[in-house]
Amino acid sequence: MSSKFSRLDFLRASALGAVAMTFPTLGSAAEATKKAKKTDANDFINLAFIGLGQQAIHLKNGFITIPDVRIVAACDVYDIKRNRFEQQVNAYYAEKGIKQKVDMYVNFEELLAREDIDAVVIATPDHQHARIAIAACKAKKDVYLEKPLTFTVYEGQRLIEAVRANNRILQVGSMQRSMNEFIHAANVVREGRLGKVGLIHAYVGEGPKPYNLPKQEVPAGLDWNLWLGPLSEKFYYNHEVVPLITPNGGDECWGAWRWYQGMGGGFTTDWGAHMFDIAQWCIGKDRTGPCEILPPAASWHRCLTFKYDNGIEVIQKDFGEGQAVKVQGENGWIIVGRGKFKASSPDLMPTKVDQQAMYETNPGHYQAFINAIKSRRDPNVPVEIGHSSCTMCNIGNIAYELNRPLKWNPIVEKFMADDEANKLLHYDYREPFKLE
Repeated sequence: MSSKFSRLDFLRASALGAVAMTFPTLGSAAEATKKAKKTDANDFINLAFIGLGQQAIHLKNGFITIPDVRIVAACDVYDIKRNRFEQQVNAYYAEKGIKQKVDMYVNFEELLAREDIDAVVIATPDHQHARIAIAACKAKKDVYLEKPLTFTVYEGQRLIEAVRANNRILQVGSMQRSMNEFIHAANVVREGRLGKVGLIHAYVGEGPKPYNLPKQEVPAGLDWNLWLGPLSEKFYYNHEVVPLITPNGGDECWGAWRWYQGMGGGFTTDWGAHMFDIAQWCIGKDRTGPCEILPPAASWHRCLTFKYDNGIEVIQKDFGEGQAVKVQGENGWIIVGRGKFKASSPDLMPTKVDQQAMYETNPGHYQAFINAIKSRRDPNVPVEIGHSSCTMCNIGNIAYELNRPLKWNPIVEKFMADDEANKLLHYDYREPFKLE
Protein backbone atom coordinates (compact mmCIF):
# COMPACT_ATOMS: atom_id res chain seq x y z
CA MET A 1 0.00 0.00 0.00
CA SER A 2 1.32 3.46 -0.88
CA SER A 3 2.18 6.01 1.75
CA LYS A 4 -0.76 8.10 0.55
CA PHE A 5 -3.34 5.50 1.39
CA SER A 6 -1.73 4.61 4.71
CA ARG A 7 -1.69 8.29 5.52
CA LEU A 8 -5.44 8.46 4.97
CA ASP A 9 -5.91 5.38 7.08
CA PHE A 10 -4.07 7.13 9.84
CA LEU A 11 -6.33 10.15 9.52
CA ARG A 12 -9.40 7.98 9.84
CA ALA A 13 -8.11 6.20 12.92
CA SER A 14 -6.77 9.20 14.76
CA ALA A 15 -9.28 11.84 13.70
CA LEU A 16 -6.26 14.11 13.90
CA GLY A 17 -6.71 14.30 17.61
CA ALA A 18 -3.20 13.46 18.64
CA VAL A 19 -1.06 15.35 16.16
CA ALA A 20 -0.26 18.99 15.58
CA MET A 21 2.58 20.47 13.63
CA THR A 22 3.79 23.25 11.41
CA PHE A 23 5.17 22.77 7.94
CA PRO A 24 8.51 24.03 6.70
CA THR A 25 8.38 26.74 4.12
CA LEU A 26 8.21 25.25 0.65
CA GLY A 27 10.82 26.27 -1.88
CA SER A 28 10.33 26.81 -5.58
CA ALA A 29 7.63 24.96 -7.49
CA ALA A 30 10.28 22.80 -9.16
CA GLU A 31 11.77 21.86 -5.81
CA ALA A 32 8.35 21.18 -4.33
CA THR A 33 7.55 18.76 -7.14
CA LYS A 34 10.45 16.60 -6.05
CA LYS A 35 9.48 16.48 -2.40
CA ALA A 36 8.82 13.05 -0.98
CA LYS A 37 5.50 12.16 0.54
CA LYS A 38 5.16 13.02 4.18
CA THR A 39 5.13 10.43 6.94
CA ASP A 40 1.79 9.20 8.20
CA ALA A 41 2.10 10.64 11.69
CA ASN A 42 2.69 14.19 10.50
CA ASP A 43 -0.14 14.64 8.09
CA PHE A 44 -2.83 17.08 6.99
CA ILE A 45 -4.93 16.90 3.86
CA ASN A 46 -2.76 18.77 1.37
CA LEU A 47 -5.04 20.65 -1.00
CA ALA A 48 -4.31 22.38 -4.31
CA PHE A 49 -6.47 24.71 -6.40
CA ILE A 50 -6.71 24.75 -10.21
CA GLY A 51 -8.51 27.82 -11.58
CA LEU A 52 -8.30 30.91 -9.39
CA GLY A 53 -11.18 33.14 -10.40
CA GLN A 54 -13.97 34.48 -8.22
CA GLN A 55 -15.50 31.11 -7.37
CA ALA A 56 -12.11 29.75 -6.33
CA ILE A 57 -11.77 32.61 -3.85
CA HIS A 58 -15.07 31.61 -2.25
CA LEU A 59 -13.96 27.99 -2.13
CA LYS A 60 -10.58 28.94 -0.68
CA ASN A 61 -12.26 30.97 2.06
CA GLY A 62 -14.16 27.86 3.10
CA PHE A 63 -11.52 25.16 2.81
CA ILE A 64 -8.74 27.15 4.43
CA THR A 65 -10.64 27.31 7.75
CA ILE A 66 -10.84 23.50 8.11
CA PRO A 67 -8.19 22.67 10.73
CA ASP A 68 -6.84 19.53 9.06
CA VAL A 69 -6.48 21.11 5.61
CA ARG A 70 -3.44 22.89 4.20
CA ILE A 71 -3.51 24.72 0.87
CA VAL A 72 -0.08 24.01 -0.58
CA ALA A 73 -0.31 24.82 -4.30
CA ALA A 74 -2.45 26.60 -6.87
CA CYS A 75 -2.60 27.06 -10.63
CA ASP A 76 -4.00 29.55 -13.11
CA VAL A 77 -3.10 30.79 -16.59
CA TYR A 78 -3.54 34.46 -15.58
CA ASP A 79 -0.88 36.12 -13.42
CA ILE A 80 -3.24 38.53 -11.65
CA LYS A 81 -5.33 35.59 -10.42
CA ARG A 82 -2.22 33.73 -9.23
CA ASN A 83 -0.88 36.78 -7.43
CA ARG A 84 -4.17 37.44 -5.64
CA PHE A 85 -4.55 33.86 -4.50
CA GLU A 86 -0.96 33.58 -3.32
CA GLN A 87 -1.17 36.79 -1.32
CA GLN A 88 -4.45 35.84 0.35
CA VAL A 89 -3.40 32.32 1.33
CA ASN A 90 0.03 33.35 2.61
CA ALA A 91 -1.50 36.24 4.57
CA TYR A 92 -4.03 33.90 6.21
CA TYR A 93 -1.39 31.42 7.32
CA ALA A 94 0.91 34.18 8.54
CA GLU A 95 -1.91 35.65 10.63
CA LYS A 96 -2.63 32.23 12.16
CA GLY A 97 1.06 31.61 12.89
CA ILE A 98 1.14 28.62 10.54
CA LYS A 99 4.41 28.12 8.70
CA GLN A 100 2.99 27.31 5.29
CA LYS A 101 3.46 28.82 1.86
CA VAL A 102 1.48 28.15 -1.31
CA ASP A 103 3.38 27.33 -4.53
CA MET A 104 2.05 28.75 -7.81
CA TYR A 105 1.84 27.09 -11.24
CA VAL A 106 0.77 28.01 -14.76
CA ASN A 107 0.45 24.43 -16.04
CA PHE A 108 -1.80 22.10 -14.08
CA GLU A 109 0.25 19.07 -15.18
CA GLU A 110 3.20 20.30 -13.10
CA LEU A 111 0.98 20.72 -10.08
CA LEU A 112 -0.49 17.22 -10.44
CA ALA A 113 3.04 15.78 -10.50
CA ARG A 114 3.41 16.75 -6.83
CA GLU A 115 3.35 13.56 -4.77
CA ASP A 116 2.52 15.42 -1.57
CA ILE A 117 -0.82 16.74 -2.86
CA ASP A 118 -3.80 14.67 -1.70
CA ALA A 119 -6.66 16.45 -3.44
CA VAL A 120 -7.42 19.27 -5.86
CA VAL A 121 -10.19 21.84 -6.10
CA ILE A 122 -11.02 22.54 -9.76
CA ALA A 123 -12.77 25.86 -10.41
CA THR A 124 -11.82 26.55 -14.01
CA PRO A 125 -14.29 27.47 -16.75
CA ASP A 126 -16.53 24.52 -17.60
CA HIS A 127 -14.74 23.52 -20.80
CA GLN A 128 -11.60 22.65 -18.82
CA HIS A 129 -13.30 20.57 -16.13
CA ALA A 130 -13.17 17.13 -17.72
CA ARG A 131 -9.60 16.92 -18.95
CA ILE A 132 -8.16 18.38 -15.73
CA ALA A 133 -10.33 16.22 -13.47
CA ILE A 134 -9.49 13.07 -15.44
CA ALA A 135 -5.78 13.91 -15.24
CA ALA A 136 -6.14 14.47 -11.49
CA CYS A 137 -7.79 11.07 -11.05
CA LYS A 138 -4.97 9.38 -12.98
CA ALA A 139 -2.48 11.21 -10.76
CA LYS A 140 -4.28 9.65 -7.75
CA LYS A 141 -5.67 12.93 -6.46
CA ASP A 142 -9.15 13.24 -5.01
CA VAL A 143 -11.22 15.96 -6.64
CA TYR A 144 -13.62 18.70 -5.61
CA LEU A 145 -15.08 19.81 -8.95
CA GLU A 146 -17.24 22.85 -9.52
CA LYS A 147 -20.60 22.43 -11.21
CA PRO A 148 -21.69 21.84 -13.89
CA LEU A 149 -19.63 18.68 -13.85
CA THR A 150 -18.50 18.77 -17.49
CA PHE A 151 -19.01 20.74 -20.69
CA THR A 152 -20.42 17.79 -22.67
CA VAL A 153 -22.25 14.54 -21.95
CA TYR A 154 -19.39 12.46 -23.36
CA GLU A 155 -16.89 14.18 -21.05
CA GLY A 156 -19.06 13.23 -18.08
CA GLN A 157 -19.08 9.58 -19.13
CA ARG A 158 -15.30 9.56 -19.40
CA LEU A 159 -14.93 11.28 -16.02
CA ILE A 160 -17.05 8.66 -14.28
CA GLU A 161 -14.78 5.98 -15.75
CA ALA A 162 -11.67 7.80 -14.49
CA VAL A 163 -13.04 8.30 -10.97
CA ARG A 164 -14.04 4.68 -10.54
CA ALA A 165 -11.03 3.11 -12.31
CA ASN A 166 -8.65 5.04 -10.06
CA ASN A 167 -10.65 4.68 -6.83
CA ARG A 168 -10.95 8.41 -6.36
CA ILE A 169 -13.27 10.56 -4.28
CA LEU A 170 -15.03 13.21 -6.34
CA GLN A 171 -17.35 15.75 -4.76
CA VAL A 172 -19.39 18.04 -7.04
CA GLY A 173 -19.79 21.67 -5.99
CA SER A 174 -23.59 21.36 -5.74
CA MET A 175 -23.68 23.10 -2.37
CA GLN A 176 -27.46 23.27 -2.19
CA ARG A 177 -27.38 19.57 -1.24
CA SER A 178 -25.77 20.60 2.05
CA MET A 179 -28.28 23.35 2.89
CA ASN A 180 -31.14 22.77 5.32
CA GLU A 181 -33.99 24.00 3.15
CA PHE A 182 -33.04 21.86 0.16
CA ILE A 183 -32.45 18.74 2.27
CA HIS A 184 -35.88 19.26 3.84
CA ALA A 185 -37.51 19.73 0.44
CA ALA A 186 -36.08 16.47 -0.87
CA ASN A 187 -37.20 14.64 2.29
CA VAL A 188 -40.75 16.03 2.09
CA VAL A 189 -41.19 14.81 -1.48
CA ARG A 190 -39.39 11.48 -1.17
CA GLU A 191 -41.29 10.60 2.03
CA GLY A 192 -44.58 11.04 0.15
CA ARG A 193 -45.85 13.95 2.20
CA LEU A 194 -47.08 15.73 -0.95
CA GLY A 195 -48.70 12.57 -2.27
CA LYS A 196 -48.24 11.73 -5.91
CA VAL A 197 -46.16 14.37 -7.71
CA GLY A 198 -47.05 15.27 -11.27
CA LEU A 199 -45.45 18.64 -11.95
CA ILE A 200 -42.29 20.53 -10.97
CA HIS A 201 -41.40 24.08 -11.95
CA ALA A 202 -37.66 24.73 -11.86
CA TYR A 203 -36.64 28.21 -12.91
CA VAL A 204 -33.04 28.68 -13.98
CA GLY A 205 -33.04 31.22 -16.83
CA GLU A 206 -32.31 31.24 -20.52
CA GLY A 207 -29.93 29.19 -22.62
CA PRO A 208 -26.66 30.39 -24.17
CA LYS A 209 -26.47 33.12 -26.78
CA PRO A 210 -24.09 33.75 -29.71
CA TYR A 211 -20.68 35.15 -28.77
CA ASN A 212 -20.80 38.85 -29.61
CA LEU A 213 -18.41 40.63 -27.27
CA PRO A 214 -15.91 42.99 -28.95
CA LYS A 215 -12.45 41.59 -29.62
CA GLN A 216 -9.70 43.00 -27.40
CA GLU A 217 -5.96 42.62 -27.07
CA VAL A 218 -4.88 39.81 -24.79
CA PRO A 219 -3.16 41.19 -21.65
CA ALA A 220 0.50 40.27 -21.19
CA GLY A 221 -0.08 38.17 -18.07
CA LEU A 222 -2.72 35.88 -19.58
CA ASP A 223 -1.90 32.72 -21.55
CA TRP A 224 -4.92 32.84 -23.86
CA ASN A 225 -3.95 29.64 -25.64
CA LEU A 226 -4.00 27.69 -22.38
CA TRP A 227 -7.20 29.40 -21.31
CA LEU A 228 -8.91 28.29 -24.53
CA GLY A 229 -7.58 24.77 -24.18
CA PRO A 230 -9.72 22.50 -26.39
CA LEU A 231 -12.04 25.30 -27.54
CA SER A 232 -11.93 26.65 -31.07
CA GLU A 233 -9.58 29.54 -31.86
CA LYS A 234 -12.59 31.40 -33.25
CA PHE A 235 -13.20 32.57 -29.69
CA TYR A 236 -11.24 35.73 -29.03
CA TYR A 237 -10.34 37.53 -25.82
CA ASN A 238 -12.58 40.04 -24.07
CA HIS A 239 -12.01 41.18 -20.50
CA GLU A 240 -15.54 40.13 -19.50
CA VAL A 241 -14.65 36.53 -20.38
CA VAL A 242 -11.61 36.52 -18.09
CA PRO A 243 -12.46 39.33 -15.66
CA LEU A 244 -10.00 41.84 -14.30
CA ILE A 245 -9.58 42.32 -10.56
CA THR A 246 -11.14 45.35 -8.87
CA PRO A 247 -9.30 47.50 -6.28
CA ASN A 248 -11.08 45.65 -3.45
CA GLY A 249 -9.68 42.32 -4.69
CA GLY A 250 -12.76 40.83 -6.34
CA ASP A 251 -13.43 39.96 -9.97
CA GLU A 252 -15.13 42.75 -11.87
CA CYS A 253 -17.87 40.30 -12.89
CA TRP A 254 -18.63 36.60 -13.11
CA GLY A 255 -16.72 35.23 -16.09
CA ALA A 256 -18.96 35.90 -19.08
CA TRP A 257 -17.80 32.77 -20.92
CA ARG A 258 -20.71 30.98 -19.22
CA TRP A 259 -23.34 32.93 -21.18
CA TYR A 260 -22.15 32.16 -24.74
CA GLN A 261 -22.79 29.14 -26.93
CA GLY A 262 -19.64 27.11 -27.51
CA MET A 263 -18.01 28.61 -24.41
CA GLY A 264 -20.68 27.86 -21.84
CA GLY A 265 -24.22 26.67 -21.43
CA GLY A 266 -25.98 29.87 -20.40
CA PHE A 267 -28.29 29.86 -17.41
CA THR A 268 -29.36 26.36 -18.41
CA THR A 269 -26.11 24.89 -17.10
CA ASP A 270 -25.06 27.66 -14.69
CA TRP A 271 -28.24 27.53 -12.62
CA GLY A 272 -29.70 24.33 -14.03
CA ALA A 273 -26.88 22.36 -12.41
CA HIS A 274 -28.38 23.62 -9.14
CA MET A 275 -32.15 23.72 -9.61
CA PHE A 276 -32.59 20.83 -12.04
CA ASP A 277 -30.39 18.87 -9.64
CA ILE A 278 -32.82 19.55 -6.79
CA ALA A 279 -35.81 18.65 -8.97
CA GLN A 280 -34.32 15.27 -9.90
CA TRP A 281 -33.22 14.65 -6.30
CA CYS A 282 -36.77 15.19 -5.05
CA ILE A 283 -38.28 12.63 -7.42
CA GLY A 284 -35.52 10.03 -7.15
CA LYS A 285 -34.20 10.56 -10.67
CA ASP A 286 -30.80 11.99 -9.77
CA ARG A 287 -28.89 8.98 -11.11
CA THR A 288 -30.89 8.75 -14.34
CA GLY A 289 -32.84 11.41 -16.23
CA PRO A 290 -35.78 12.38 -18.43
CA CYS A 291 -36.94 10.44 -21.46
CA GLU A 292 -38.22 13.36 -23.54
CA ILE A 293 -37.29 17.03 -23.91
CA LEU A 294 -39.53 19.63 -25.51
CA PRO A 295 -38.24 23.07 -26.51
CA PRO A 296 -40.58 26.05 -26.05
CA ALA A 297 -41.77 25.90 -29.65
CA ALA A 298 -42.95 22.30 -29.23
CA SER A 299 -44.82 22.61 -25.94
CA TRP A 300 -48.04 24.25 -24.90
CA HIS A 301 -46.16 25.29 -21.77
CA ARG A 302 -44.00 27.54 -23.96
CA CYS A 303 -41.07 26.56 -21.78
CA LEU A 304 -38.33 23.96 -21.81
CA THR A 305 -40.06 20.77 -20.64
CA PHE A 306 -38.55 17.50 -19.41
CA LYS A 307 -40.75 14.39 -19.26
CA TYR A 308 -39.95 11.32 -17.12
CA ASP A 309 -40.98 7.70 -17.47
CA ASN A 310 -43.11 7.99 -14.30
CA GLY A 311 -45.27 10.73 -15.83
CA ILE A 312 -43.69 13.65 -13.97
CA GLU A 313 -42.90 16.81 -15.92
CA VAL A 314 -40.17 19.28 -14.94
CA ILE A 315 -40.77 22.66 -16.57
CA GLN A 316 -38.15 25.38 -16.79
CA LYS A 317 -40.47 28.28 -16.00
CA ASP A 318 -40.30 31.59 -14.14
CA PHE A 319 -43.02 31.28 -11.50
CA GLY A 320 -42.20 34.50 -9.67
CA GLU A 321 -39.73 33.23 -7.04
CA GLY A 322 -36.42 33.75 -8.85
CA GLN A 323 -34.17 30.73 -9.26
CA ALA A 324 -36.13 28.19 -7.29
CA VAL A 325 -38.05 24.91 -7.47
CA LYS A 326 -41.79 24.34 -6.95
CA VAL A 327 -43.00 20.76 -6.45
CA GLN A 328 -46.73 20.18 -6.91
CA GLY A 329 -48.28 17.05 -5.43
CA GLU A 330 -51.83 15.84 -5.05
CA ASN A 331 -51.77 16.81 -1.35
CA GLY A 332 -49.99 20.14 -1.55
CA TRP A 333 -46.92 22.01 -2.79
CA ILE A 334 -43.57 23.36 -1.65
CA ILE A 335 -41.28 26.09 -3.02
CA VAL A 336 -37.58 26.03 -2.20
CA GLY A 337 -34.77 28.44 -3.08
CA ARG A 338 -31.66 29.76 -1.38
CA GLY A 339 -32.74 31.04 2.01
CA LYS A 340 -36.37 30.50 1.00
CA PHE A 341 -39.05 27.93 1.75
CA LYS A 342 -42.82 28.18 1.19
CA ALA A 343 -45.47 25.52 1.49
CA SER A 344 -49.20 24.94 1.11
CA SER A 345 -49.39 23.84 4.75
CA PRO A 346 -47.43 24.84 7.88
CA ASP A 347 -46.66 21.20 8.69
CA LEU A 348 -44.55 21.01 5.51
CA MET A 349 -42.23 23.80 6.62
CA PRO A 350 -38.68 23.10 7.85
CA THR A 351 -37.59 23.97 11.37
CA LYS A 352 -34.74 26.07 9.97
CA VAL A 353 -34.01 28.00 6.77
CA ASP A 354 -30.45 29.20 6.11
CA GLN A 355 -31.54 32.76 5.35
CA GLN A 356 -28.25 34.25 6.50
CA ALA A 357 -25.97 31.52 5.17
CA MET A 358 -23.40 32.39 2.55
CA TYR A 359 -24.04 29.95 -0.23
CA GLU A 360 -20.55 30.21 -1.71
CA THR A 361 -18.85 29.44 1.59
CA ASN A 362 -21.05 26.66 2.91
CA PRO A 363 -18.70 24.94 5.37
CA GLY A 364 -20.75 21.77 5.55
CA HIS A 365 -20.24 20.97 1.87
CA TYR A 366 -16.47 21.42 2.11
CA GLN A 367 -16.27 19.33 5.26
CA ALA A 368 -18.25 16.57 3.53
CA PHE A 369 -15.49 16.35 0.93
CA ILE A 370 -12.74 16.15 3.54
CA ASN A 371 -14.71 13.52 5.47
CA ALA A 372 -15.10 11.49 2.28
CA ILE A 373 -11.35 11.63 1.63
CA LYS A 374 -10.69 10.22 5.09
CA SER A 375 -13.39 7.55 5.01
CA ARG A 376 -12.89 6.63 1.32
CA ARG A 377 -16.67 6.70 0.96
CA ASP A 378 -18.64 8.66 -1.63
CA PRO A 379 -19.57 12.23 -0.63
CA ASN A 380 -23.14 13.55 -0.75
CA VAL A 381 -22.77 14.56 -4.42
CA PRO A 382 -20.66 11.89 -6.13
CA VAL A 383 -19.65 11.95 -9.78
CA GLU A 384 -22.67 9.97 -11.06
CA ILE A 385 -25.15 12.43 -9.57
CA GLY A 386 -23.19 15.41 -10.87
CA HIS A 387 -23.18 13.80 -14.30
CA SER A 388 -26.92 13.16 -14.28
CA SER A 389 -27.74 16.76 -13.34
CA CYS A 390 -25.26 18.11 -15.87
CA THR A 391 -26.64 15.84 -18.59
CA MET A 392 -30.14 17.18 -18.02
CA CYS A 393 -28.79 20.70 -18.59
CA ASN A 394 -26.82 19.76 -21.71
CA ILE A 395 -29.62 17.87 -23.43
CA GLY A 396 -31.92 20.79 -22.63
CA ASN A 397 -29.56 23.10 -24.52
CA ILE A 398 -29.47 20.63 -27.42
CA ALA A 399 -33.27 20.83 -27.57
CA TYR A 400 -32.98 24.62 -27.64
CA GLU A 401 -30.44 24.44 -30.48
CA LEU A 402 -32.37 21.97 -32.65
CA ASN A 403 -35.73 23.50 -31.69
CA ARG A 404 -37.64 20.23 -31.84
CA PRO A 405 -38.72 17.47 -29.46
CA LEU A 406 -36.05 14.93 -28.53
CA LYS A 407 -36.36 11.37 -27.24
CA TRP A 408 -33.65 10.52 -24.71
CA ASN A 409 -32.60 7.13 -23.36
CA PRO A 410 -31.14 7.80 -19.88
CA ILE A 411 -29.77 4.27 -19.58
CA VAL A 412 -27.48 4.31 -22.62
CA GLU A 413 -27.33 8.15 -22.61
CA LYS A 414 -28.14 8.67 -26.26
CA PHE A 415 -30.93 10.25 -28.24
CA MET A 416 -33.14 7.64 -29.83
CA ALA A 417 -32.67 7.26 -33.61
CA ASP A 418 -31.40 10.83 -33.87
CA ASP A 419 -27.91 11.16 -35.34
CA GLU A 420 -28.16 14.94 -35.58
CA ALA A 421 -28.80 15.29 -31.87
CA ASN A 422 -26.25 12.64 -30.86
CA LYS A 423 -23.50 14.54 -32.69
CA LEU A 424 -24.04 17.39 -30.21
CA LEU A 425 -23.16 15.24 -27.18
CA HIS A 426 -19.52 16.23 -27.69
CA TYR A 427 -17.30 18.38 -29.91
CA ASP A 428 -13.90 18.02 -31.55
CA TYR A 429 -11.10 19.28 -29.30
CA ARG A 430 -8.60 21.70 -30.76
CA GLU A 431 -5.16 20.17 -31.25
CA PRO A 432 -3.04 19.33 -29.31
CA PHE A 433 -5.57 19.14 -26.48
CA LYS A 434 -6.99 15.72 -25.78
CA LEU A 435 -9.33 13.98 -23.41
CA GLU A 436 -6.99 11.32 -22.04
